[in-house]
Amino acid sequence: MPSLFVLNAIFMRTLNFLFISAISLASCSDMSFTYDIQTGNKSYSKPQSMSADRMARIDTMIIKSIRENVIPGAVALVLKDGEVVYEKAWGVSNPETGSVYSSDDIFRIASMTKAITSVAILMLWEEGRFFLDDPIEKYLPAFSGTGILESYNPKDSSYTTSPNQTKITIRHLLTHTSGIGYSDIDINPSIKAIYWKNGLRDIFSTSLTMKEAAKEIARQPLHHEPGTKFTYSLGIDVLGSLVEEISGMSFPDFLSERIFKPLDMNDTYFNLPKKDQNRLVPVLTRDDQEWKIFETEVYDVDYPKMEEKTFFSGGAGLSSTVGDYAKFLRVLIQDGNGNDKQILGKKTCELLYENQLRGIEDWSLGIATGILSEKDLYQGGRGSVGTLTWGGYFNTIYFADPEEKIIGLLFKQTQNIGDDYTSQRFRELVFQSLVK
Repeated sequence: MPSLFVLNAIFMRTLNFLFISAISLASCSDMSFTYDIQTGNKSYSKPQSMSADRMARIDTMIIKSIRENVIPGAVALVLKDGEVVYEKAWGVSNPETGSVYSSDDIFRIASMTKAITSVAILMLWEEGRFFLDDPIEKYLPAFSGTGILESYNPKDSSYTTSPNQTKITIRHLLTHTSGIGYSDIDINPSIKAIYWKNGLRDIFSTSLTMKEAAKEIARQPLHHEPGTKFTYSLGIDVLGSLVEEISGMSFPDFLSERIFKPLDMNDTYFNLPKKDQNRLVPVLTRDDQEWKIFETEVYDVDYPKMEEKTFFSGGAGLSSTVGDYAKFLRVLIQDGNGNDKQILGKKTCELLYENQLRGIEDWSLGIATGILSEKDLYQGGRGSVGTLTWGGYFNTIYFADPEEKIIGLLFKQTQNIGDDYTSQRFRELVFQSLVK
């Protein structure tokens, strides 16, 4: 007899197939339309500029990817002109219980935390607390003694450094040009080994305090001279400590009071309240074509449920929902305004779209997130020039097009699965749904 998991999966796929068939029969590409969203029974009136037939292709693509075992499931959300035009959940979130994904599920958003931390820094900058090109050592003195890795001995993990000639600035930290490394995912095996040896292996569930973590990061060797290259780093985590130093508030309290509460982001936390912990979906991996809950010795996968936490990763520590993160993204494409609250000034928001890697790299990065440049338009299906985009370690992605006023989010929660085309295809399908 089939297991509960199999029966649930078959049931959900059948409903999704019938749902798509109904849309295809009932809608026209040049008409606004309303349909019943399966998850939560929500209905949305589609603007004339979005094609019903074309939006339905998202369902077809995701269901195909589930049937082919590419992903176990996903949650998607699309906004046009500030209004939800598409919201859907598919697949099984927990193979042990047979639970299915819901649009209000909570996900580990990992590196999507970076944009929120960056906005917090810009808010303090707007208040005149510092200049973006100030040396970080002015506020966190531990960074006065940094050096660039010169040699490394794998036999005893000893290494030598040479002094860097350029001081690390706040802008360098915001744009991953400081030369700081990234512990478990560092691209340099030597620096990764040094980080691990010095207790910086785990950024999700470490027992360090914010100040201790910043000091420990400052002790590690740099990849290169600050300001000369892009190297993905723990720089945004350092900025979490800077928020505390400048504001006098704890980092979680600052984000809550200055960003989450004004925007009604009621499901975004470093530490999930007990009442919401059952909404956190597990991280899944694939083992011999079977989905199972992911485990690792590097960190506690259930870090959002940890109590007595002392470190709050500004680069990777938040958990959230598609709905909450969409509220945040609206601020970035609406001149700093969200929920009728002015989170950032209009000109500060324009700074988000300025390429900070000019003369450094051949691609574009803004202050808070990646940006689509004109030379990348040839790839197709990625949005307008200036479209903001980033993703998270556990397979969550977003994009926000300031010209078309489109926001897209696709949240999954997986590790080590490979060959997942759904994020790229989702973005292409959202933009090909624009018809006017």
